[in-house]
Amino acid sequence: MHTESPDTRELNIIQDVGLTVDELEGFDKMLEARRQGDVAEAQRLAETLGSLLSSRSESTADDEHDPEGPTLSSEWSRLHALRGEIAADIAAVDAARERIRRGRYGTCVSCGRAIGVPRLEARPTTELCIVCAVAAER
Repeated sequence: MHTESPDTRELNIIQDVGLTVDELEGFDKMLEARRQGDVAEAQRLAETLGSLLSSRSESTADDEHDPEGPTLSSEWSRLHALRGEIAADIAAVDAARERIRRGRYGTCVSCGRAIGVPRLEARPTTELCIVCAVAAER
């Protein structure tokens, strides 16, 4: 009886979805760089939110009626929303990297078919092939 080593099984999974080891390593490096960028941006936003909060607590002016620019409240809301988007992207990147580690990256979580390199290059955190993504949007 022939048994496959874990590396051979992983390679077979990779070949089933059409990704080479080099492609997977490339996606993992790209995702790690994206995560680092997201973390850096989240830190910048946290600092900006801290400064804004400080400005808000020090200000007694009625900025809600200031015609000169955005209000502190609207800026707070905008920055808080951006922070949420970045947190969601970090979670998506982490999930994609986990799929790489488990040998499931590039496989549609809905139908099990290969997602395809061009789609992964455009949307490296995607979990769905294009057919399932279009169906999910309807």
